[in-house]
Amino acid sequence: MTDADAVVVLREHGPWTNALMDPAVGRTLATTDWVDARPDPYAPGDPRRWQVRAKSRVGAVRVGDLQLTIVPKLPVRRLFFLLGYALDPRSHWGHGDGNVLVGDHDDLLPAVAHAFERQAEHALRRGLLQGYRHTDEALPVVRGRIRESDQIRRRYGFPVPVEISFDEFTVDIPENRLLLAAVERLVRLQGVPRDVRGRLLRLRVRLEGVSLLRRGAPLPSWTPSRLNSRYCPALRLAELILHEASIEQRGTDTAVSGFLLDLAKVFEDFVSVALRQALRPHGGRCQFQAHHHLDEAEAVLLKPDLVWYDDAGRPIGVADAKYKAEKDKEGFPSSDLYQMLAYCTSLGLPSGHLVYAKGHSPRGSHQVRHAGVVITQHALELDRDPVDLLAGIDEIAEFMVRSQ
Repeated sequence: MTDADAVVVLREHGPWTNALMDPAVGRTLATTDWVDARPDPYAPGDPRRWQVRAKSRVGAVRVGDLQLTIVPKLPVRRLFFLLGYALDPRSHWGHGDGNVLVGDHDDLLPAVAHAFERQAEHALRRGLLQGYRHTDEALPVVRGRIRESDQIRRRYGFPVPVEISFDEFTVDIPENRLLLAAVERLVRLQGVPRDVRGRLLRLRVRLEGVSLLRRGAPLPSWTPSRLNSRYCPALRLAELILHEASIEQRGTDTAVSGFLLDLAKVFEDFVSVALRQALRPHGGRCQFQAHHHLDEAEAVLLKPDLVWYDDAGRPIGVADAKYKAEKDKEGFPSSDLYQMLAYCTSLGLPSGHLVYAKGHSPRGSHQVRHAGVVITQHALELDRDPVDLLAGIDEIAEFMVRSQ
C-alpha cells in the first residue's frame, strides 16, 4: 500500500485494526476523540505500523494522505430517521425511513450530501428567499438615514463619506448564506458522489449574490417562520454539516477534513426530543440539559438530558440517554446508576430513567438502599421501523408517568 492510496475502513465500536500509515498521520489520529490510535505493539521497530479502533463517531475523514471511513452498525436509513427526528420532529423527513432522501447510498457522507442537495433543491425551487438586511456603512452618497452622532465623532468637518444606515431587500440573508456555506463545505469533501457534487455546483450558481461566510466566523442565526418554512429542513441539515459534524483542521503538518457524526449525541438528542413529544399530552414542560446542582454551595453542576416539570415548575421526572453503557470491571454500568442517583437526589425525585440503545445494556429496575429511589433502565431497539421505535418511546414516557 502506498501513501497515495492509504485507506482504512473501521466499524463503529469495532476491534483494533492494523493499518499502515505515515507516522505523522498516526500521531494526529492519536490526538483525536473519534478514534483510538496507537503504534502497533507487535511491530515496535516500524513507525508506519499503527492500530486504530473506532468509538461512537461514524462517517468519512481525510487525514493527510489517509482516507478513513467509519461504518455505523445501524443502517444509514435508520440513522437518518434518528437524525431527522432529532433536528425537527415536525419535518416530513423526520417521519419516514429516509429512503427518498438517502437515495441508493449506503455510506453516511454520500447519503448526507444527497439528502442536503435534495432539500436545498426543494427550498430553492420557487427562487431565492429574500429579506431585509440592516447595514451601517460609510458612503459617498446619502442612502437611508444619516447617523449624525457617528458622522460628527468620526468625520467632523468632512462632508463625505457619510455615515448612514439603511435596510436593503436582498438575497444575501442568513438563510441563503447557510445554504451556500454547506454547499461549499460538501463540494470540498472527498467521498461525495460525482453526480451529487455536480448538482451541488449547480446550486452554488443559483445562490449567486449571496456572500460566503468567513472561515471561523459564527454561523448566522435564523428563526423559523411562515416565510422561510420551505427552507427549514435544508437549513437544519446545513447547520449540522457546518457546525455539528464537519471536521476541518488546517495550519498543521497534517491537514484534516471530513464529515463525522457522533452517534452518542444523535441518540441522546433523539431520545430527548422524542420523550418531550411523548410527554406533551401529560402536561407540564420538558427541558433539555437543565442546570441543577448537587450541593448546597452550588459547586457541583448536574445537567440531565431531560427534566420534566409540572405546570408549577416542580421537577416530576428525569431521564438520561446513554448510547453505550459505561461499565466497571465486572461489566455492570454502575457509573450510570451513580449519576442518575445524583440527579434524583438533587431533584428530590423517587425515580429516574436511563435509556440505552438495545444491545448495550439490559432492561431492569434497581431499588437504591436507604434512599427510596428506583432507577429503571430502558432499552430501545434502534433498527426498527420508525413507527415501532416511537412506540417504544411512548412506552418509556408512560412508565415515567406511572412512576411519578
